[in-house]
Amino acid sequence: MSSDAPDAFDPGAGIAAEVETARIEQEMEQSYIDYAMSVIAGRALPDVRDGLKPVHRRILYAMHEAGVTARSSHRKSSSIVGETMGDYHPHGDSAIYDTLARMAQDFSMRYPLVDGQGNFGSVDGDPPAAMRYTEARMAPIAEELLEDIEMDTVDFQSNYDDRLEEPEVLPAAFPNLLVNGSSGIAVGMSTNIPPHNLGEVIDATVHLIEDPDATVEDLMEHVKGPDFPTGANIVGRNAIHKAYKTGRGRIRVRAEFEVEEDDRIVITELPFQQNKARLVERIADDVNEGKIEGIRDLRDESDRDGIRVVVELKRGANAEVVKNQLLEHHLESTFGVINLALVDGQPRVLTLKETLVEYLEHRREVVRRRSRSELEEKEERAHILEGRLTALEHVDDVVEVIRNSESRDDAKAALRGEHVVEVDGEPLPSFDFSEAQADHIVAMQLGSLTAMEAGEIESEYEDVQARIERLEAILEDPDELDAVVEDELLEIKDEYDDDRRTSIIEDTGTVTHEDLIAEEDVVVVVTEDDYIKRMPLDTFRAQHRGGKGIIGTELKEGDRVSSVYVASTHDYLLYFTNHGQVYQLKTYQVPEMSRTARGKSAVNLLDLDDGEEITAVVNTAEMESEEEKFLTMTTRNGYIKRTSVEKFQNIRSTGIIATKLDEDDALADVEVTDGTRDLILASRGGMAIRFAEEEVRAMGRSARGVRGIDLEGDDEVAAVAAVDPDRHQWVLTVTENGYGKRTDIDEYRRQSRNGKGLIDIKTNDRNGRVCELETVGPGDHLFVMSGEGQILRTPVEDLSTVGRNTMGVIVMELDAGDSVASVDVHFPSDGEGPEDEDGDDGDDASDAADGDTAGTE
Repeated sequence: MSSDAPDAFDPGAGIAAEVETARIEQEMEQSYIDYAMSVIAGRALPDVRDGLKPVHRRILYAMHEAGVTARSSHRKSSSIVGETMGDYHPHGDSAIYDTLARMAQDFSMRYPLVDGQGNFGSVDGDPPAAMRYTEARMAPIAEELLEDIEMDTVDFQSNYDDRLEEPEVLPAAFPNLLVNGSSGIAVGMSTNIPPHNLGEVIDATVHLIEDPDATVEDLMEHVKGPDFPTGANIVGRNAIHKAYKTGRGRIRVRAEFEVEEDDRIVITELPFQQNKARLVERIADDVNEGKIEGIRDLRDESDRDGIRVVVELKRGANAEVVKNQLLEHHLESTFGVINLALVDGQPRVLTLKETLVEYLEHRREVVRRRSRSELEEKEERAHILEGRLTALEHVDDVVEVIRNSESRDDAKAALRGEHVVEVDGEPLPSFDFSEAQADHIVAMQLGSLTAMEAGEIESEYEDVQARIERLEAILEDPDELDAVVEDELLEIKDEYDDDRRTSIIEDTGTVTHEDLIAEEDVVVVVTEDDYIKRMPLDTFRAQHRGGKGIIGTELKEGDRVSSVYVASTHDYLLYFTNHGQVYQLKTYQVPEMSRTARGKSAVNLLDLDDGEEITAVVNTAEMESEEEKFLTMTTRNGYIKRTSVEKFQNIRSTGIIATKLDEDDALADVEVTDGTRDLILASRGGMAIRFAEEEVRAMGRSARGVRGIDLEGDDEVAAVAAVDPDRHQWVLTVTENGYGKRTDIDEYRRQSRNGKGLIDIKTNDRNGRVCELETVGPGDHLFVMSGEGQILRTPVEDLSTVGRNTMGVIVMELDAGDSVASVDVHFPSDGEGPEDEDGDDGDDASDAADGDTAGTE
């Protein structure tokens, strides 16, 4: 091989020897961990000891070093930012200025640490003015965080370029972490600590000093809960207790507002960190979109004295409903507590007690180091004073020695006993002063040799000795140390304590959808094709009997009304169907529509099968009682049964079985009873039977029941009614052709069940078959609805009282081909009387004119 050939490549030589082989997964993992810990410890999380992040600490320390204290004049924010960035925090001026501005905002900090001058932003989300326009200085309470920092109370570390030193933590004369709170997002974790009242936190800290075994519950006797700078209300105490006991919790914060008598709601305090301008804008948007009804005007009347947002209500609007709508969407927020802070450089979630324990350990160390530093200083001073006193006792000899020394150094050496001064060959007295004492004596002025000066030195020496004894006691006795910590905390409290801003109110539950619906009586209409809707009850004013009523619903071709009933929007209703199923629905879930609207398909609200129709509706308000209640059901074929209402407590969205039915049978009607009443079953053929409820034993939901009435031919059951022994009642019967009658209940004698009963009403061609039978009392109103959608509301007492087995009188005038579809009875709360709006003069001259003639059994 030629000697000129290049050498073979050696991977172990040259630069390649410095390359290390590593798996990329491991390198990425370690690098990311290093980055995460840098963010956690160096930027995002506060230290449990002083409650500050590095940027806050550096700003305050830079102001301290520059002399921008509470006693100095304000300085341009740009100057403070520049010094902080240049000396301690090389992360950009915008981040530093944003932090400085926040420390000056009284709506962000419970106790602002910076006294700002100029525009530092607003609760409306306005940004601060540029740093060249604003000025700042330390707030007095911020100086308490830095107090005694020169006395070796905390450790220092080199700044980013090793030119200067900065404190690792501030002495912090009060528990700033809890007092001002903190928030931040690190890598993989975040912190969100609410602010608190200074006096309450200090009281809890003092309590913990006096009772180290105190529990979180004990400390909560002092710390009632967070105290936000914007005030407002915390709803409930359970979430506070959980947050303090575990370090995590979700606290509901509600705005402070008042519903005034002149139809307006005035908001005066907002939840912490809520943007007022954005709040007003979102409320206005919801009003414009129809999500919130009843608001006429919205104004922001806030000024420097505080927040004032006025919500003007429309005339007749329900203030309670509007209030609940605002609460659900705008006036409540959740503050998620994550009490995460750095403890010995490691992130930890802390309980209330652990937070205070960590602070107390820091504060004890600060006082200990300060006492040790002061003790060294006092001991040095005492040593000097001892030398001065000795010098004064031998003042003539000391002066003679100094005067006859050849130089200052010779004089110091002579005073230290290292050199003998002679005068005329005779040695002068020698002394045994220390170097420090000798230096001080040589530097003394002649004026300090007076008797008065000597007395002052002796007095000072006594004071210094007393202070030394006190400092030694503090360092040797933990109780004395704690007493100092406690006294200093109470001094801070006396200086800066103020009243709590945030109130804590009882938790009455979250605002539900029901709270957003005005409670009012409504008329609900259901058609055979399962269209359903509700209308306000006052849409239908009472008329005299015999009128046509007014339109109650628009029907599609071929559809007819199947039922009508009156209920409150807050009532739970049980819907029973011809298939023997029962469903549950809140009245307000039925869509509200106008009289001329068709309604919404009930299939969207109730899981009905094909051919399944609603035949009875029961209001659960009738079932609420300390006494046992029953649902008494009857079928078309005459079966009847009672089932305890307890069997209907958990009704699924798909419904549950209410009763077993024969193949050719259907559920006809349902009534709420109490086990002690008489029941009246009415047939479509005009028969009625009255018997004791106790004749029908209580059964389960899957039972068919027992015979209630013996029907003839193709007759079938129309209705069941219960007799209330505590109320004067009549039996009201209405037929398909709009006729009806009111009869004393005593005319229906009690029989045994499964009889044929008595004739209730003539069911001839004029009357038609029986549509409904109800037991009614004085003041009740009758709602009659025709198949074509007409509704008539009339007082039952408009119907003359007649005997059983009669023809009855006209109740509702029907168009040709129309018939009565449903009847309901309601007792109005307003005592509304009849209004003759239908053209009827109200003078039905005689029962005979209406064909009201008595018959015989």
